[in-house]
Amino acid sequence: MIPRHLFPRLGGLFVVFAGVLAGCGPAPPPVAETPPPPVSVSRALERKVVDFDNYEGRMGVAKTVEVRARVRGHVTKIHFQAGAIVKKGDPLYEIDPRPAQVNLGAAKAQVKAAEASLQFAKAEYNRTRVLIPSGASTREELESWSAKQAIAKGELLKAQAAVDQAQLDLEFTKITAPISGKLSRTQVDEGNLVNAGGGETLLTTLVSIDPIYVYFNVDERSLLRYRKRSRKETKTNVTQADLKELHIPVYVALEGEEGYPHKGEIDFADNRVNPNTGTIQARGVLSNAAQLFDDGMRARVRIPVGDPYKVVLVTERAIANDQGKKFVYVVAEQSTVQRRDVELGRLIDGLQAIQAGLQPDEWVIVNGIQRVREGLKVQPNRVPMPGVNKDSSTQN
Repeated sequence: MIPRHLFPRLGGLFVVFAGVLAGCGPAPPPVAETPPPPVSVSRALERKVVDFDNYEGRMGVAKTVEVRARVRGHVTKIHFQAGAIVKKGDPLYEIDPRPAQVNLGAAKAQVKAAEASLQFAKAEYNRTRVLIPSGASTREELESWSAKQAIAKGELLKAQAAVDQAQLDLEFTKITAPISGKLSRTQVDEGNLVNAGGGETLLTTLVSIDPIYVYFNVDERSLLRYRKRSRKETKTNVTQADLKELHIPVYVALEGEEGYPHKGEIDFADNRVNPNTGTIQARGVLSNAAQLFDDGMRARVRIPVGDPYKVVLVTERAIANDQGKKFVYVVAEQSTVQRRDVELGRLIDGLQAIQAGLQPDEWVIVNGIQRVREGLKVQPNRVPMPGVNKDSSTQN
């Protein structure tokens, strides 16, 4: 047994021994360093751009025609399908021509009768004139046949006019397209009687296709500015009435289209300003050879204002906000993040214009800005600038 007075000494030895054993064990592993966070960076673009005014508009056709029956009769043939594209002169409808043919024959018979009456009146006039010197006829009889001869001439002219009318009615039984364009559906079917009540029955409607108009409302000040700028560019002194001669460009996009791929010119502005809205209706004309536009379509319209200028552009997702201050992160030398406070301009074709604070060709963080801070090192992955529109109206 160990004497009790030796217990404190032995406890100290055990502590020393345990410390020696601990010092002889393996060292703890070092703490791993956090790798730099990955981010996507894009080069800030410098483009030559033009400022635009944007409007909402509606497409409108240049010509609209209501195709109506001009004679009474039954429809015997319909030569088109609903929505068909036709050319001027293409057949559309046929109305039973037999009644018109009968009327034409009767009118020609009236001409023959009128010609015979005129010939008889002329012969009697000449015979009476010869018999006057012998006393077999009187001056009164001569004047009577002269009047009858004039009446016969009038009846002949009337009969000839009736033939012309009957000929027109026969021609009207074949209805053709008055213009080239796109047809609506037919309002009548084969076998229907048209013009039963004496009116002109609506058969279908036809609208022109190319060119096509876009209508939109512009405030008076803007329209005057467009005119002034176009006069300066074209170096002309045309009046406001000659708006078409100014060649003011207009860019148009339909719903779902990116950018403004369709270009035309303003060719008309209304003759008065709406006093309730302070705007005036303007009209642009565009080519529709590809038949992309239909009457009544909604359209986005923009008109260039001012002269081209250079500006730095980045995607909107690169813009951050710090208590009202806008800034971007750029990756500088040694992959270090730097903050750039910027002044924003307007959106141009989906990209944000930077008026000040950023230089062209600097690499801007466009993805992962929530994982970085100023002075932090990152792993930059260079990608094209997001949101660059191929149909953009900006210029390199």
